[in-house]
Amino acid sequence: MQARRFRADIESADLGRIALLSTSWQTSALMAPQDRDYRAFILELHRRMAAAGSQAELIGGLKPRLYVAALVMLALVGLAMAGLLVRAILSGELAGILFLVGFAALFAWQVGGFVRRNRPQTYSFDHPPEALLP
Repeated sequence: MQARRFRADIESADLGRIALLSTSWQTSALMAPQDRDYRAFILELHRRMAAAGSQAELIGGLKPRLYVAALVMLALVGLAMAGLLVRAILSGELAGILFLVGFAALFAWQVGGFVRRNRPQTYSFDHPPEALLP
């Protein structure tokens, strides 16, 4: 699966929605990145909408409530992992300490990028956020 993919949703006033993804299916479980073409398409779409005088609302990231819920869950997972790490240190479990430190590093790398890219934001046609483009 493609761990780093981007998505743009075009939503109409009557709530119809088109999803644009920066990946395409290669096999039933593997996705191929289309980063360069996706970036060019999104930038050209923004340029053309601005030239047409569009009044579209440009929103990036998750909805604010969902983002806050994700941050709360991350904080709870962080507290649980910190508690497990303290317990492993106090009991002298070297394997447990190494596992938790490794898992925390991998978790921070994977989830940290997701959280950073999906921060709720609004933007203008001439300044699409770099975090939303491959």
